[in-house]
Amino acid sequence: MAWPDHSHHPKEAILVMTGQPTTGSSSHSAANGPDPKDDIRRAPKSLLLRRMKRIGWNLLPPLTFVAIVLFWSWSVKAFKIPAYLLPAPGAVFARLFTDYQVLWNNAVITMTEIVLGFGLTLLTAIPVGLVIALSPLSKQILYPPIVLLQLVPKIAVAPLFLVWLGFGMESKVLLTLLMTFFPLLIASISGFQILDARLLYLTKSMGASAWHTFRYLRVPAALPVIFSGIKTSATIAATAAIVAEFVGANQGLGYVLLKGTSTMDIELTFAVLVVLTIIGIVLNYVVEISEWVMTPWQRSANNS
Repeated sequence: MAWPDHSHHPKEAILVMTGQPTTGSSSHSAANGPDPKDDIRRAPKSLLLRRMKRIGWNLLPPLTFVAIVLFWSWSVKAFKIPAYLLPAPGAVFARLFTDYQVLWNNAVITMTEIVLGFGLTLLTAIPVGLVIALSPLSKQILYPPIVLLQLVPKIAVAPLFLVWLGFGMESKVLLTLLMTFFPLLIASISGFQILDARLLYLTKSMGASAWHTFRYLRVPAALPVIFSGIKTSATIAATAAIVAEFVGANQGLGYVLLKGTSTMDIELTFAVLVVLTIIGIVLNYVVEISEWVMTPWQRSANNS
C-alpha cells in the first residue's frame, strides 16, 4: 500500500492520519464526487424527517425527567406516603421558591468550592499525567506516592484538613482536589499513551517536529480519553464538596442538608438535593460543550 506524499507538509500529513480536516480536503472531496448537500436539497422531506428525529432524540432526557417526577407524585398519592418520609414534588418545588435566598447563598459557596477544587485538578492532573506518560523516570518517581495517597480514605483525613486549615473554604477545596485528582490523572496517562508507536515513527520520517507531533497527533488522540476522565472527576467534585461540608462547615449546601435532616425538614432536604442535581447537570453540560468545541474532528465523524 502506498502512502500519499505529505513529506513536504508534515502538519498536513498528521491531520490526515488523525482524521482532522485539512485545507485541501474540501476541494478534494468536491473533485471526487457530487456534494452530499445536493441530495439534501432534492429531498426536503427527508431532511425534515431527520430534523424531527433529532429534536425528538434531544427531548428524551427532559421527558425522562418529567416522567420520573410524575411517577414520584403518583407514588406519594397512591401509597399515601407521609411527608416526613417522602414529600410530594409540588411541596419540594415550592420550597425552592420560598427558601430561594437561603438556597442561593449557600449554593454559591458550594459552587465556589467545586469550581476552585476542580479547577486545581485540571491544572495539575493533566500536566502530571503528561509527564508520567512520556517519562519513565517520572513514572517511577511520581506514580507510587500518588497511588499510595489515593489508597488513603479521603473521608478519614478530612478532619485533619479542618485542624490544619480550619473551617474555611480551604479545607473543602483541598478535599475536592484530592478526590477528583486521581481519576483525571489516570485518564490523562492513558490518553497520552494511546498512540501507536508506528504513527510516531511515521511522522518522524515525514519530517514533523516534536511540537507538530505533539500538537497535531498526540493531543487530538488523547483528548477523548482525557474528557472521559474530566466527566468522571466533575461528577465526583460535587460529591467531594458536600462531603467536606458534612465534616465541618457552617455554610454551604452540605450544611443546609444536615440542618434539614436534623430538624426533620425533609422538604428542605429534598430541595437541596434538587439544587445539587441542577449543579451536577450544569457541570456535565459545561464539560460536554468544552469537548464539542475542542474536538471538531469528532463532530465531523459523528455527522458523517
